[in-house]
Amino acid sequence: ITTSCGCWKILKIMKLRVCESQENYITRGNNAWSSGVLVVITLCCFWHLCNLQEGLRQRQEQQEQMVRAVYDLASEQLKRFDELKELKQHQEFQDLQEVMEKSLKETQGQQEKLKEEHRHRAKVLNLKLREAEQQRQRQEELERLRKEEGQERLRRLYSIQEEVLQLNQQIDPNYRHKDLPKIDLSAYSSRGNQICGLVSGLIRTTSERGFPTQVDVANTERALQEMRGLISSMQQEIAAAVEEKKRKDEEEERQKQQELLKKSQMKAQSTAPAQLPGGKQMKEGLQVKTDESIMCWYQELQDAANQCITSFSEISNCKDNEVKKTKMDLQKAATIPVSQISSIAGSQLREIFDKINNLLSGKSVQSGGRSVSVTQHPQGLDFVYYKLAEKFVSQGEEEVASHREAAFPIAVVASGIWEIHPRVGDLFLAHLHKKCPYSVPFYPAFKEGTSMEEYQRMLGYQVKDSKMEEQDHFLKRMSGMIRLYAAIIQLRWPYGNRQGTHPHGLSYGWRWLAQMLNMEPLADVTATLLFDFLEVCGNALMKQYQIQFWKMILLIREDYFPRIEAITSSGQMGSLMRFKQFLEECLQKKEIPLPKGFLQPSFWRS
Repeated sequence: ITTSCGCWKILKIMKLRVCESQENYITRGNNAWSSGVLVVITLCCFWHLCNLQEGLRQRQEQQEQMVRAVYDLASEQLKRFDELKELKQHQEFQDLQEVMEKSLKETQGQQEKLKEEHRHRAKVLNLKLREAEQQRQRQEELERLRKEEGQERLRRLYSIQEEVLQLNQQIDPNYRHKDLPKIDLSAYSSRGNQICGLVSGLIRTTSERGFPTQVDVANTERALQEMRGLISSMQQEIAAAVEEKKRKDEEEERQKQQELLKKSQMKAQSTAPAQLPGGKQMKEGLQVKTDESIMCWYQELQDAANQCITSFSEISNCKDNEVKKTKMDLQKAATIPVSQISSIAGSQLREIFDKINNLLSGKSVQSGGRSVSVTQHPQGLDFVYYKLAEKFVSQGEEEVASHREAAFPIAVVASGIWEIHPRVGDLFLAHLHKKCPYSVPFYPAFKEGTSMEEYQRMLGYQVKDSKMEEQDHFLKRMSGMIRLYAAIIQLRWPYGNRQGTHPHGLSYGWRWLAQMLNMEPLADVTATLLFDFLEVCGNALMKQYQIQFWKMILLIREDYFPRIEAITSSGQMGSLMRFKQFLEECLQKKEIPLPKGFLQPSFWRS
């Protein structure tokens, strides 16, 4: 291509020169020879041009072949380069893949190792959790077994207590054998009551502490064995005493009875209305007898109690074994729950109340593993009314006398039963007035034709074989019954009908206090009973009567207390000093504190 371009340039130059020559020749007027030379030159130039074109064509073909060869070479080199590049990329990919596979294997190895460690730790943790769960289950099982054993021991204690109470009922302190009127079972009765108190105290203590231990069960079983031995000894003593009685002289017995009667008459004279030295009666206006309206009320209650006794005479005197069994079951169902009343827990007190209420309502209750109902005999309800009221008074005479705080749980149950079954309340008052005439208040007068023993019983003393009980024991019993009465008049069953009035409320307590202050005091008795009554329900009377109550307290201190002091001997000053100290503290503080053992609202949530 380059050569062709150069030839064309040469031809062009030669043409220009020919032209210039032609012009020169023309101008100079050259001749025809000049024209021929020009033609020759032109032909030479054309031939040379043709050769140049042929050479140019050949060179062009060579160039094309050369370019084709270079192109093919470049293509082959490019293919090799691509193949080399592809190979290099493949090798790099393989290396990268190997590195990645190696890294993946290492990662997988680490993951497996971590998984293995995790599995090991999870296994250890599960093992620990399983051990902890097993330990918890063992603890729960042990706790469950402990509770079951404790409940079983508690049931055992209650069954022992029930058996002890049943055995104690077999000991009648007023027992009179037809051939042995002088036999004295008071020691057995006293010990039996002590054993019952011991068992009740053990149950109360263990319940407050939680569940009873095996030692507590062993102690109560020993008490049960002792009670059984006591019954056996009593029976043996009765049998021995009967044999001994046959060998005694009746005349000697009559002389002994006369001597005891003289001593009893002398002691009875000490309970006569108080007088000042010189034989003068104390301040006029005080009574020796109770108001006639109160005595009418007292007699109505006694008549109602006698009518009740008559109403169940058939079940009481029947010789049929089935009727006797029914009577015994009803008596146990009525009296044993009352014996189990305590201040351990409000829920337990409610269970006892429901059991007594269900029995009086004609429903069946469980007693000694048997189903009992008052509908089993037509006279069953009257019999249960009487025995239940008698048992409440007996608890005041025995349990409250020994444990003063026991007055409140017994009183709240008695008050609730009284409100639902009023006849129980009337019979309770009849029993209370008979055993403690000072709860009326009533001072029985000695009448001609009345034996000294009978008069002492009318005064509330227990007389056994012409022997009157000791004064301390007498005052303790009277105190227990007055405390129970004072608790009843201020308490109501918390789950009952609050809309109605108390069946025997504080107004009766105010009447009793006023009547006591209107009567001449008795040595030792009046100071003791006034102190017990005011200590138990003085706070409730203070809140109810306010200024009138404090006026009465001042009257007692300023006027009535000197009367009691004037008739009190030096050996009877203990109760008087307690009463005096109580009055002075109350007047000084202008407050009468709540009595110990009072049932707080939190008690009913226990």
